[in-house]
Amino acid sequence: MAELFSTERLTVRNFTPADADDLAGFLTDPEVCYFEPYEPFTKEECVQEAVMLSESNELFAIELNGKVIGKIFFAERQFGSYEIGYTLHRDYQGTGYALESVRGMMEYAFRELGVRRIFAEIDTRNEPSWRLAERLGMRREAEHRELFPRKGCPGVYNDFYIYAMLGSEMPGAGSGGGAQ
Repeated sequence: MAELFSTERLTVRNFTPADADDLAGFLTDPEVCYFEPYEPFTKEECVQEAVMLSESNELFAIELNGKVIGKIFFAERQFGSYEIGYTLHRDYQGTGYALESVRGMMEYAFRELGVRRIFAEIDTRNEPSWRLAERLGMRREAEHRELFPRKGCPGVYNDFYIYAMLGSEMPGAGSGGGAQ
């Protein structure tokens, strides 16, 4: 397994097929998946998901003491801009692990990859997530009204905030100006 970086308590790395049981610990949880663009998985689907994630260059495992407790989505969009997202096992929420892992990913991306800009699209109802973006120093750039359909509610659309940060705005991350 390829490690991207480590923080004080966590390792962020590529997924492996052996991560299926750990993934099932949070991807089968309807509360954890509520704001995700997918429905909760079955345990059997987590086996297939682990294989798919192990081949992805956009989804990374958040590991604590050998256990995968969450995932980070990090995907190139355009002009040196990348989208970031995060999902954390319910038992590990409110512990600072999301802040630590996402901050680590942002620092890694700005410093090591030369990413220019990182943004997140966050459902306005997901206050813990947009508060996390604010603690990371991201600025709210926009509110998109009725952007994505609400799960299980035909004809209802959710509002989303756009948060972003430039590489030049993150302390200690370098200029972040050299990207695709």
